[in-house]
Amino acid sequence: MKFIEILAISGQPGLYKYVAQSTNGLIVESLADGRRFKATGTSKVSALSEISIFTEGDDMPLNEVYTKIFEYTKGARAVDHKASPDQLRAFMAAALPEYDRDRVRVSDMKKLFAWFNILVDAGMTDFSVKEPEEADKEQAASTEA
Repeated sequence: MKFIEILAISGQPGLYKYVAQSTNGLIVESLADGRRFKATGTSKVSALSEISIFTEGDDMPLNEVYTKIFEYTKGARAVDHKASPDQLRAFMAAALPEYDRDRVRVSDMKKLFAWFNILVDAGMTDFSVKEPEEADKEQAASTEA
């Protein structure tokens, strides 16, 4: 499973893995229970690789945020998304000290941590986003060695 294949669908809980393109939508698989269904063209689908978080500098892509959280937790789950707002802010400040405290809301943190925990529970340990050409080059280099 690659980070660039992970999708969030508006109105649907959890995260989904892209499986295939269908005639008028996408076939996706729930990371929670493995069920497949068709996300129609009217569904708002967002790739996690396209989402970023406000920081004091430039916006940080979600994959980099998750890499920092993964390093901070040493591969364990993050704080529960149902924790108190103070606990969420404290965890966020510890894991990502440069986050923009004025623009990142508690509701954003809840979604951020809920998604992170879903990914960790699904066994994801690599949050890197590689372009297809880069991945092909790395694969070719590893098979030559």
